[in-house]
Amino acid sequence: MDDAYSVQTTAAETAEADGLEQLMALKDADTFCVADQWGDLKGGADGLFDNDTRLLSRLVLTVGGARPSRLSSGVSQDNVFFSAHTTNRPLPPMGGRSAPAGVLHIERRRFVWSRRLFERIRLHNHGTEDVLVPVALDYGADFADIFQVRGTPRAKRGEIAPATHDGRRVTFAYRGLDDVERTSCLAFSEPPARISGSRAEFMFSLPTGRQVDLYIECGPDRCDTPDEARFRRSAVEAQLAMRRRRRRGASVRGPRSPRFNDWLDQSRADVALLTTDLPTGPYPYAGVPWFSTPFGRDGIITAWQMLWLDPSLARGVLTYLAKRQATEVSAFQDSAPGKIMHETRGGEMSALGEVPFGLYYGGVDTTCLFVALAGAYARRTGDLETIRALWPNLIAATQWMTDYGDIRKDGLISYQRGADTGLSNQGWKDSEDSIFHRDGRFPKGPVALLEVQGYAYSAWQAMADLALALGEPGHERWAARAETVRSLVEDRFWMEDEGFYAIALDGDGEACRSIASNAGHLLFTGLPSPERARRVTKRLLSSEFRSGWGVRTLATGQARFNPMSYHDGSVWPHDTAMAAAGMARYGERRAVALLLGEIYAAAAHFHLRLPELFCGFERAPGEAPIAYPVACLPQAWAAGSVFLMLQAALGVNIDALSGVVEIDDPVLPAGIERLNVTGLQVGPGTIDLAFQQMGAHTVALTRRRSDDVTVRISG
Repeated sequence: MDDAYSVQTTAAETAEADGLEQLMALKDADTFCVADQWGDLKGGADGLFDNDTRLLSRLVLTVGGARPSRLSSGVSQDNVFFSAHTTNRPLPPMGGRSAPAGVLHIERRRFVWSRRLFERIRLHNHGTEDVLVPVALDYGADFADIFQVRGTPRAKRGEIAPATHDGRRVTFAYRGLDDVERTSCLAFSEPPARISGSRAEFMFSLPTGRQVDLYIECGPDRCDTPDEARFRRSAVEAQLAMRRRRRRGASVRGPRSPRFNDWLDQSRADVALLTTDLPTGPYPYAGVPWFSTPFGRDGIITAWQMLWLDPSLARGVLTYLAKRQATEVSAFQDSAPGKIMHETRGGEMSALGEVPFGLYYGGVDTTCLFVALAGAYARRTGDLETIRALWPNLIAATQWMTDYGDIRKDGLISYQRGADTGLSNQGWKDSEDSIFHRDGRFPKGPVALLEVQGYAYSAWQAMADLALALGEPGHERWAARAETVRSLVEDRFWMEDEGFYAIALDGDGEACRSIASNAGHLLFTGLPSPERARRVTKRLLSSEFRSGWGVRTLATGQARFNPMSYHDGSVWPHDTAMAAAGMARYGERRAVALLLGEIYAAAAHFHLRLPELFCGFERAPGEAPIAYPVACLPQAWAAGSVFLMLQAALGVNIDALSGVVEIDDPVLPAGIERLNVTGLQVGPGTIDLAFQQMGAHTVALTRRRSDDVTVRISG
């Protein structure tokens, strides 16, 4: 994903004990909670976070002085609730009697809503005798900035005040070096028998067959006493809000096979979980736990993946990013007029400038992608009113591409970080070792990445098309600029002996001849000639790239290939999806169905929730894909990958400006005999589509269609 600056090192150590893939995540707006499978927060990578600050770093439940035995746990399919079911170990003698193990059912049920963590601990006595149950909760709040949690060291930090408590609540406070006081409050529905700044102890008398509930809340402000009514009311509100997000746009349903539908439902729910309704519209945050904030590149690509089904995400992303477009030059922020934001953060370290990511622009591709998405959104929706409102931002973005993005004045977009505190590599593969020459040498800057030139090509094309649609000048100039970029890429990046494109050009104009998946993104933009696209596709589908679980980021045999790396041999679902969509542009639909099947198989091993990435080891019969230990889970563009690949496989192309839906040579993945798309909005009209496997061919049918929508089916 993004921001590899510290995730690969100390964050791995932070999460190693439990495995980040085992953490259970809940999120609402700018508040999220990650806990282990028992529901405990233990101060590693887990905790309750609000606006990039950890409000609760420890919350550990013991019953009878011991951690309960776990029966099962997980997050509900709609991503609203976490539940852990456990049972007691032998309880200590109370009044001469002790209870054996396994007589108590202990359930923790939790959700996050309106900047608060809500939890219910329910104890049910299934034994034959009444019991006294000692319950304890150990807690703490370190107010660590998200970058501290990820491993960025701080020489100094503010002061944590001693925790204060009354009969049912504990209040924590911290005054940061930015002179901002941050607080959190932990409250209980029942008064503890003993309470301190770090521990609450309860004693419950529990007759046989009876149950008792303890309600807990934690948030950034003083909380009232929790109770069942507020727990239930807030839970309903959280469910309804999630339901609204999940039901935006069209619906895709597979055959009666519940597994495939469950994957679609889980992916849609993960996108909905990560989407925050901002004043500018819905925005998909990048991922939990490290990237639960707006990212430019991630938001754009996720919105693009979902564009054919739910254009509202694209509109929200474009509007939000336009309002944060840079207006000045700053080396520390890596900004220049017209540039589109890479990342924004709200914590203390960002506010103090200890890290540059409060509002950071160090992504070389985001500005081009912003313009390209605007063009795709206009074509998909026909919403020229929004595009007209964004037109000054689009003009400013293209001005940045010309004045600042083209550092070497050679017609290509290049990057070189403005300050040592920023990202050294500024494409989507932004880890320090991701861009290199064939012999492993790192290139001198400025660096021109392959896929970024494709994004620029799409941006210039979009501007040409939008100028025509809006009646604005510049169509010929921008169309010519697109063709100039195409010619430059074909001339300077193509390696005839390899039948492939170089990953980058270094500051001397020398090609970095590494063989990497970036070429798949170039296919996505439609820049290569058909013959070269065919050769690239053939290689991307070879065993060099295909692990059996998707496309590796780097071909085997390359100088820095490592299947356990972040960007040099791992598999990223979104990367595979973009390559697949690129292949589809050149008619390779069966290849798309093949890759979709592989990603589906990987998802099945990850409980149908695709992580940000996983290791690129070759698929072995009967074995699962190997997890990357600190991958975000859930992650937006991983969740959105299935929808982009489905669109590519089905050959669906929507032009709302013309009121036309084209379906070109659709193909369903192996084992999926039918697929229905309902409620697909095209301008003011809607259509329902059905795809059915008939022998060796997939047939597309229109089930319902508004009079103002034309459907053209070919292949």
